[in-house]
Parts: sequence; C-alpha cells; structure tokens
Amino acid sequence: MRKLGRIARAGLRISLLLFVLWAAVPAPALAQSLDETTVQYDDWERVASRAEQVLEDRRASDIAFGELRDDVVDWRSQFLAAQSENATRLTTVRAQLQALGPAPAEGSEEVADIAERRADLVAQITRLDAPRIKAEEAFSRADGIIREIDLIVRERQADSLLALGPSPLNPTIWPEAYRELTHTLNAVVSELSTASRSSTQRAELRENLPLLLIYGIIATVLLARGRRWMERLTLRVQSSEAQSVDGVKGFLLSLGQVILPVIGLVALTEALFATKMIGFRGQLFVDAVPYIGAGGFLARWLALRLFPKYDRRQSLLDLAETQRAELRFFATLLGVLMGVAALFSRVADFEGYAESTQAVISLPLLILTGLCLFRTGRILADSPAAHATHDSSAESFDLRGRVALLVGRAAVLVGIAGPVIGAVGYTSGAAFFLYPSVGSLALIGVLLVLHGVIRDIYGFVTGKSEENAREALWPVLISFFVMLLSTPLFALIWGARQSDLTELWANFSEGISLGDVQISPSDFLTFAIIFLLGFGLTRLLQGALRTTILPKTKMDIGARTAIVSGIGYVGIFLAAVIAIAAAGIDLSSLAIVAGALSVGIGFGLQNIVSNFVSGIILLIERPISEGDWIEVGGQMGYVRDISVRSTRIETFDRTDVIVPNADLVSGTVTNYTRGNLIGRAIVPVGVAYGTDTYKVTEILKEIAENHPLVALNPPPAVHFIGFGADSMDFEIRAILRDVNFTLSVKTEMNHQIAQRFAEEGVEIPFAQRDVWLRNPEVLTPKPQAKPRPKPKGAT
Repeated sequence: MRKLGRIARAGLRISLLLFVLWAAVPAPALAQSLDETTVQYDDWERVASRAEQVLEDRRASDIAFGELRDDVVDWRSQFLAAQSENATRLTTVRAQLQALGPAPAEGSEEVADIAERRADLVAQITRLDAPRIKAEEAFSRADGIIREIDLIVRERQADSLLALGPSPLNPTIWPEAYRELTHTLNAVVSELSTASRSSTQRAELRENLPLLLIYGIIATVLLARGRRWMERLTLRVQSSEAQSVDGVKGFLLSLGQVILPVIGLVALTEALFATKMIGFRGQLFVDAVPYIGAGGFLARWLALRLFPKYDRRQSLLDLAETQRAELRFFATLLGVLMGVAALFSRVADFEGYAESTQAVISLPLLILTGLCLFRTGRILADSPAAHATHDSSAESFDLRGRVALLVGRAAVLVGIAGPVIGAVGYTSGAAFFLYPSVGSLALIGVLLVLHGVIRDIYGFVTGKSEENAREALWPVLISFFVMLLSTPLFALIWGARQSDLTELWANFSEGISLGDVQISPSDFLTFAIIFLLGFGLTRLLQGALRTTILPKTKMDIGARTAIVSGIGYVGIFLAAVIAIAAAGIDLSSLAIVAGALSVGIGFGLQNIVSNFVSGIILLIERPISEGDWIEVGGQMGYVRDISVRSTRIETFDRTDVIVPNADLVSGTVTNYTRGNLIGRAIVPVGVAYGTDTYKVTEILKEIAENHPLVALNPPPAVHFIGFGADSMDFEIRAILRDVNFTLSVKTEMNHQIAQRFAEEGVEIPFAQRDVWLRNPEVLTPKPQAKPRPKPKGAT
C-alpha cells in the first residue's frame, strides 16, 4: 500500500505544481501592489559571479548545472517582480508632470513655481524609476546565465547522442559484459542467501506471515482474473445499443483493466518486501515490477481501445481480427520492453557498468523494440484506409488513413534504422530514436482514445445520437485543444528537459512586445474574461428585450429588430473597450500602425464597410422591415432578415435572395406594404366589337364591389381604356384591404367575369386574321404535256 501512497502523493504534487504555475502568472493588480520590493542584490552578485565562473570553466556536471540553473531562475523571478516596484507611484507622478504641460522651448522662461515643481517631479521620477532599472539589468544578467547553461547542457546532449561507442557485435567485449552481468545476479542471490540465514530476518518473516498471505491472495486474484473481469464487464456494457452514455461507461470501466492488475502488482511488491529477504540490489528489481507491469497493462488497454477484439466497427482502422490481435500483442510487448529498458538503466547506473557492457545488454532490447515497431508500422501502412489515400478522388480520402500511412512508414523506418545504428555503436542515438518513438505512438493512441471519450461525453450532454456526435464540430475542436495541450508531453518524450518547458513558460508569462506595449498572458486572460462577460450580458439583454420586453410594446417587428441589433453592437463595443481598459493595455503607441492598417482595410474592404454602414442605416431609418413585400433589382419577395451586411428576401418561388445592403440604400426599392397593407389591383378585360360598353361597365363594377377584399372608399372604378386590335379594352381598378392577396383577388374576379359574360352573352374575343393572296394562280398546278408517240422503226 505504500506504493499507492506514493502515487497519491505524486498526484498531489503535480496538482500543486499546476496550481503554482497558474498562480505564477503575474496579474496587473498584483504587480501594482509589489511596491517597495526588497531584493538582496549583494547576495545576487555573489551567486552571479560564481555562476559565471562555473560557466567559464565548463567542468561542472549536468546535475550541478541543473542546481545552479534553478537557483538563478529563482533570482530572475524576483527581478521580474521587482520591475513593477513603485509602478503605482510612478504613474501618479508622471500624470502630475503631464498636467504641468510641455516644457518650455529653449530660450523661453517658465514661471518660477511651475519650474521648481517640474524639477521636483522629474527628480521623483528618476528616484522612483531607479529600482526598476536596476531590476531590469539584473534580470538581463540572470537570463543570460540561464541561456548559457542551457546551451552547454544541450551541446552535451548532442555530443552524447552522436558519440560512437564500442560495437556490441564485437566479440572481444562480450566476456566483460557477461562478467559484470553475472556479478549483479550473483549479488542478488547472495543477498537472498544471507537474509535467509539470518535468524532476525526469519523471525520478521514469521511475524509478517499473515500480512504476506493477504498480499499474496490479493496479488494472485487481481493478476489472474482482475483484467479479464473488467474486460468482460466493459464488453457487456458496450455491446448494448450504440449510445454515447454506454461509451462513457465503457471507457470508465475499461480503466479497471489497468488499475486492478497494477494494484495486484503493488500487492505483490509489498508481499516481497514483507518477506524481509530483499537486499539493496534486489530492491531495484522489485521496485521495477509495478512499473514494468503497468507499462504492459497500459499498452494492452490502449491497444484494446484502438483495436478491440470483437466489435470491428469500433476499431480505429478497418482491420482483420488477426491483424488487430497482432497489433495488441506488439503493443503489450512494447510496453513491457519500455519498462525493462528503464530497469536496465537504473541497474547500470547503480552498478557502474562499463560502456561496452551497456551496449551489449542494450542491443537485444533495441532489436526487439525495432521488430515490434517494424511489424506495427507494416500493418498500419498496409491497412485498407491507408491504401485508399493513394486514390486521388475526394470521396476516398480518409484522414485516419493518411495518418496511419505516415505513422506506419515512420515506424518501419525507425524500426529498421534504430537497431542498425545501435549495432554500429551509436547506442545512445539508437535509444533516442526507438524509445521516444514508442512513447509518441502511445501518446497518439491516448489522444485518439480521448477523442472518442470527448465525443461520447458531448453526445451524452447534448442528447445526440452516436452518429450525430461523430459529425459534430465541438468534439473535434475540443480534441484539437487537448492535442495542443499535449505538445509539452511530446517534447518531454523526445528529450526536452523540464527546465526547457519552464523557460518557455517564463518567456510566455513575461509576454510579448507590440511596439511599446507589453502584453502578458494575464493581460490577455483579463481581457478575454471581461470581454466574454460583457458579451454574455449583452446577449442576455438582447434575449430579454426580444422575448419579454419589446413584445409588450406597440413597436412593429422592424423597430424591435433595430433596437435589439443596435444594443448588440453597442454592447460588444463597450465590452471591448472596458476589457482593454481593465487589462491595462495602452494602445496609444499603436495608433500610427492602426491608422495605416485602417487605410489598407478601407481600400480592401470598402464594399464590406459600405454594406455594414448601409445595414446600420437600414436598422435606424427602417425604410424596410421584416415581413415587407418589396421589389429591388428585379427581385420581388418578402423581407425575412436584415443583418449588418445583407438582407435576405424570400421570393414567391420560396427561394432566398441575398441582397447587399448598399443596393437597398443607394438603389430604387419598391415597398408594397410599408406602413399599411392597402394596395391597388388592376384587372384588364377585353370584349368583342359590337358589345354594349355600358353593360360591360355595369357588370365589371358589380363584380368589383361585391368582392370582400375590395375597399368601398374609394370605390372601385371601371375604365374603358381604348380600342385594341382584337377587342375593346376595359380595366377594373380597385383598392384592396390587403395587397398580399392581389393574385387571389384577380383570380376570383376573372372567374366571376367569365361566368357573368357567359350568362349575359358578352363575347370575349381572341385574335383572328384574314389572309389575302395577291396572285393565287401561282398555287394552281400546271397540266403536264402528253409525251409524243415514237415513230415506227425508231430505236
């Protein structure tokens, strides 16, 4: 159980470290309160002189350089905090000096009191600004020392990777390697033999026998059955209907496939320690058992999540069961090999093995690791999804296949090159390529598993099905953010030191310079939080106005939309201004750059700006509103939405037409329903010549007056328009109560006209034409002449 306590304490330390890193970001308000910060510059001078002497000698070990670097980093943090000393007071004094106005020109005199006050304020600024200047100088010195230390350590790492050692294939070094390895094993056996002959240790063994029995039972049960129990339980949960909640439950239960066996290994370790027979060297091997087993079980779990046994649809790639089983085996073996390699490194450091011995013992591990990577890469590169990427058609492109192809080819290359360069003698270089490659593959697999978990959680929270959750955008964005957060882990896997990451974090915390403006992460975080709060309050106010307040007023829809949109623009603008002010970002020094950019943007985006301004004009003046029937640019329909850039019109064909707002402001727009729904309908009618025109007028007028949508004030009118080519033309002109029903009214009137004209005997003519032929004789066929009889005797 002591191991579990160590794991818990390690997790607590990591949590505290993350909290300290978060708290280490200098907030503006906190920085302003660091007045009168005391820094012991005399102590710093001694530390800096010693560090510079060590750098000049370059004989210190990497551990010594690391300790020296940590000390200098602490001093640098103090100098960074001291740079804000007297910041509040300096701001006040500078404001006082600015209130006095500009200094007089050369040769001009100033009032004695003002001149004396100006000199006093300048002296105060010089005195108050001195600690900042001193802190900046010390900060630069400390930062330079840290950079030199990092450069030396990196050069040593590069030299170690490129160093050519003895080849493990050289038979002359094998006896020495065998002798040192045998010495270690004999020492372990000797420790066990010595402990078994000790009466004190045998008495402790008898005393711990019940505890040993309990630990042994727990280890046996969990190692023999724990993983299989959790595997079956996970399979039972995920074999139900494909739902997001089942995926989340399955993932949580699948963690037991790692946790239970690891607890069993910890119990086994405690049982071995309870025997009191383990010596110093044996402790190295026993301590490594949980880590080696955890690597194997974790790799097995990861392979089962990516390449499950039974459900081929849940597999990362469409592979056959034999291929998936092979990938699971190689993944488990790689996890075990990583633990064994770590164990060998500890034993080699403890025993002080010669370089030749380390090369000989490392070669089998490198070869096995390379074979596993080679075979894994071949399976991934030969998968159906990877082969589909060779097809240039867009339908066959698969991102998973592309990644599988690239990762597979890289694994094959590393799996071949690693053992080869290790056999030549570049043992450190081979280990650098092989083991980080395995760690990167494992981390990529973890990210893929987390993507599936994020997708399932999203589907569970939103209530979407698994298929819809797969197509959603948010899980992809969250997974991408998680992938960005994993970048430091990839850096650590490939040899980056923790100090390198903390240095990047320190530079990031210091901020970036834009002209004379220094923007730190705390400034950006403050800006983002306040802006998001302002944006959220603006949206909340808009929602309350749109759904609760404005519907209770007498405003029309257009006025409501204008008010809601205007409040949205004003709210976003105020949120941005308040956020910038709260973050302490001074944009005055960027005014020239902003002016130049505005000119370029003005030329490049003049159409967009024109439409934006036109949209604001439309929302303020409201010449058109949502629901109006308008005609613009040959397009006729109802206004459905007025946005900042354009207006959406729904035509009578149920198609959407997007009209730029500039066309609505500068062009000619016909609004048929602006202010009211009253409009005029014109119905043309033609009758045959010879018809009683007064009778036709009475019929048409009666039909118009009897229609329910026709207004009687003013009354409808019937006009005799004129004499056409085929008919005498009349028109009904009537004012309708709702112009939206113009076509319906015309249709009904035409039906009634046709019915009444048939009853009254009024003829509706159609076009007729008489055709006169000037020379019809040409159409008469001419009689053909009879052929003459042939004379007798003619041939």
